[in-house]
Amino acid sequence: MTHDEGLRQKYNLTLDVIKELILEFEPDVICGEVLPSSWKQYQQDRSHRGYWGEPASEYWDLIFPLCEEKKYEFVPIDWVELDVWNDFDPFHSYGELQKQQLNAELDEWFERQLSTWASGPIPLNSAAYDRVTKEKYEWLERINPQAHLLRWVCRHLIMNQRIKNAIGQHAGKRLLCIVGADHNHALYEGLAPVKDIQLVYPLR
Repeated sequence: MTHDEGLRQKYNLTLDVIKELILEFEPDVICGEVLPSSWKQYQQDRSHRGYWGEPASEYWDLIFPLCEEKKYEFVPIDWVELDVWNDFDPFHSYGELQKQQLNAELDEWFERQLSTWASGPIPLNSAAYDRVTKEKYEWLERINPQAHLLRWVCRHLIMNQRIKNAIGQHAGKRLLCIVGADHNHALYEGLAPVKDIQLVYPLR
């Protein structure tokens, strides 16, 4: 996914396309980039919109209602420590001029990622996108190894473990993982060694 509605429209990964892919896959369970605390709050109050715009709009506008309609089980898999997350911004320790330069370079990386959007049947789901994405995060690791460890490595260890737990709890079922496209390669690499599953990526 991209979490931005304008980018979804621009790069032909609209919610209608996502709905088509979900229905085509016919999942029993959807694992989504949502904090367990936000999922719990949503179940108690459907008007609650989480922290910092999390979960992203595709969950409120499509995925949660579709799970209810189709009786898919939803499993939240994201991990963020909200009280310290901003303290681990990769550019946190740099001066203002350096931050401006680094943010400009980060924007360039994002444009390189988006330039691969048509490299596969599903926009932003391809080996080309994943290759540029890995290079971007290797750059971020060089900029701030500690921030990379918390925001990226630890986060993916936990996300992958939550998916593995869901696999163990739903043996023989079809699980669909829906996350921002930057997470694609990390989840695939983390799940590839799991035995006795058929891992499908991209979906087409």
